[in-house]
Amino acid sequence: MPRRPVLLALTLSLLLLQLPSLGSASERQLLILNWSDYLDPELVEAFERQHGAKVVQSYYSSDEVRTQILLENDAEGYDLILTSGVDLAPYAKRGWIAPLDHARLPGFSHLEPRWLQAFPAAQSHGAPYFWGTLGIVYRSDLLSTPLTSWQQLFRPAPELQGKISMLEDSRDLIGMSLKALGHSANSSDAAQLKAAQALLLEQKPHVRSYAYISLDETSPILSGEIVAAMMYSGDALMLQAHNEHLRYVLPSEGGNLWADYFALGHKARNPDLAYAFLNFINEPQHAAQLAQYVHYATPNRAAQRLLPEAMLSDPIIYPDATGLASSEFYQPLPPRALRLRNQIGARVLR
Repeated sequence: MPRRPVLLALTLSLLLLQLPSLGSASERQLLILNWSDYLDPELVEAFERQHGAKVVQSYYSSDEVRTQILLENDAEGYDLILTSGVDLAPYAKRGWIAPLDHARLPGFSHLEPRWLQAFPAAQSHGAPYFWGTLGIVYRSDLLSTPLTSWQQLFRPAPELQGKISMLEDSRDLIGMSLKALGHSANSSDAAQLKAAQALLLEQKPHVRSYAYISLDETSPILSGEIVAAMMYSGDALMLQAHNEHLRYVLPSEGGNLWADYFALGHKARNPDLAYAFLNFINEPQHAAQLAQYVHYATPNRAAQRLLPEAMLSDPIIYPDATGLASSEFYQPLPPRALRLRNQIGARVLR
């Protein structure tokens, strides 16, 4: 679920028009719908050499954009779709992803079984990839008081006002505003959702951007334009390499505990290549290399034994029991609650 920034020079329609024309007719291709910068290029090249194929990735900038892409083309042509755990069941119901044949996935023997039980349809349709948390990253050198709670982000002190970055994703905005108010991120209670809307609208004048900030040396949190941001754990670690004053916190109210999965496209053109890729990235040495590239926790037990102790003991990557206990997976919600949340998201983000 890392919200890596994507250059949106092409419209969604133009992106979809490009899909049929990728590569030559004689070249085997594996087409992956993915977050940007979520696969180690070195491993991609190694897979291409080993299998005599080309990996072509299309990127999305949020869960909602991914769903819109799949709605536009009915998931046509994607061999693998990287999706959040909570979206596995809805995508399966729409016929966008196919059940996995575990007999063709010997690499699954390395996985922690809990990730195949964490979400509806994970057992049947999901290949666990990485997991992590959603919290707050901030500049400790530019604030007089450390950030420890969502309330400090949603009701910011004067020194933070106008210097906040949030996510352009209603699930995250509403979920974490509910946490700030002491409710479940999965609440369907209309009064609680209206209170979350009021909190988001109260915060809105103080938000500089709802676009996910860049993660390289040009990032606005490095220049001080942004002082605090809603962010995913591994992305915060990537930014820390550029500034020692960056801090990531899983707020006291808890955050979102998420897991990402690769799913087989129901209309995959090269399912055999897709299975080969899933086994390739689950080879322990490859899974360990990927974990060090993206700075997220791997569900691959054999890969964990190959990781440096500094990574295994990093509380940002592997939070302690207290942080995990107060955090929640997103869960499927009833249609009425989804409609209300969509309305709230539209009001906040318009």
